[in-house]
Amino acid sequence: MGESTAGNAAAAAADAVAAADGWRRAGVVAGMAGAAIGVVAAGAAAGVAVERLTVGRGMRRKARLALDASGPYGTLRGTPGRAVSDDGTELYYEVDEVEEQGTPRRRRLFGRRRPAPLTVVFCHGYCLNQDAWHFQRAALRGVIRTVHWDQRSHGRSGRGVSQADGTPVSIDQLGRDLKAVLDAAVPEGPVVLVGHSMGGMTVMALAGHDPGYVRDRVVGVALVCTSSGKLGEVNYGLPVAGMNAVRRLLPNVLKALGRQVELVERGRRATADLFAELIKRYSFSSRDVDPAVARFAERMIESTPIDVVAEFYPAFHEHDKAEALAVFGELPVLVLAGNEDLVTPSSHSQAIADRLPDAELVLVPDAGHLVMLEHPETVTDRLADLLARVGAQTAPDAVGRASRSARS
Repeated sequence: MGESTAGNAAAAAADAVAAADGWRRAGVVAGMAGAAIGVVAAGAAAGVAVERLTVGRGMRRKARLALDASGPYGTLRGTPGRAVSDDGTELYYEVDEVEEQGTPRRRRLFGRRRPAPLTVVFCHGYCLNQDAWHFQRAALRGVIRTVHWDQRSHGRSGRGVSQADGTPVSIDQLGRDLKAVLDAAVPEGPVVLVGHSMGGMTVMALAGHDPGYVRDRVVGVALVCTSSGKLGEVNYGLPVAGMNAVRRLLPNVLKALGRQVELVERGRRATADLFAELIKRYSFSSRDVDPAVARFAERMIESTPIDVVAEFYPAFHEHDKAEALAVFGELPVLVLAGNEDLVTPSSHSQAIADRLPDAELVLVPDAGHLVMLEHPETVTDRLADLLARVGAQTAPDAVGRASRSARS
């Protein structure tokens, strides 16, 4: 190891030691606990390859900047809007409209307005934002009306008002948030609901909260890498004995981290490469995932404040919407999962499909939790098939071409 390389390694190690020392002074042990996805045990980054420490910090910083500038990921924007949830939280959404042909006069039939178009509403997961659906949004843009929104305390939405008053986040609350967005952004017409991870749980919570709305307005559902419950049994690829200890410690650790926001955020920046490795491990399975896509996911997760991570985490252990799935029993449903997902294992998607025997179950090979970024064409093609099943006026071939174009 050369002198310069050794110096870089020592500097990186010093950064990590300083961050860890700061966490200890704050009375917080295991400072890496779950900040990447919110479910990773303290110390899980110990297996990061040694060469991470032998690459200069300046070089790594330049590489991240180059990746940030290398692709259009997360740059798609639509017509903005805001909905207000039942506790006063402002929820940000964007609408991508389909450009109608002809003059307003020709768009009317015998003086009556044409029926409202079908709208596809995308719900993102924990520590992400609406841009997580970048490839699917690009493929459907101009083909069908879509709505993309940010969950409370994520992306451009406001921090949860109830949480400021001390009320814990619940998946039920997220279901009511979705209803507020639907009322504001899709006041009429048929709806297809698409949810990834926490977004899928949000869709289930809507069904439990307002089954009448689902029966009257929803014509199709896609549940991607999600779960209807029993998340407390997931071991996230860790040894069972170690995971049992993590389950006991993690809620209090995250709560402590949430009280030391500035200190922890400095620690996250100081150990950015370790977080990048954690994010990649728990987001993707493919060895050849596009580095720009991996960096895109990293940016979304990094942008979620640690106190938001801490606020949301307990809700997943309380989540149980297995009974609410029955509301989707008469609808076309797509259940899709990565077969190497460590966060919501494919067995959870299988359990959902078991309760919905008419659902289409798709297990994507060599795919992790962020399957819509890792294998975007597969996800988009399956969504196009679902839209065809519900009678949407789209051409699957056109969606497929757009999907390939967005990917390239």
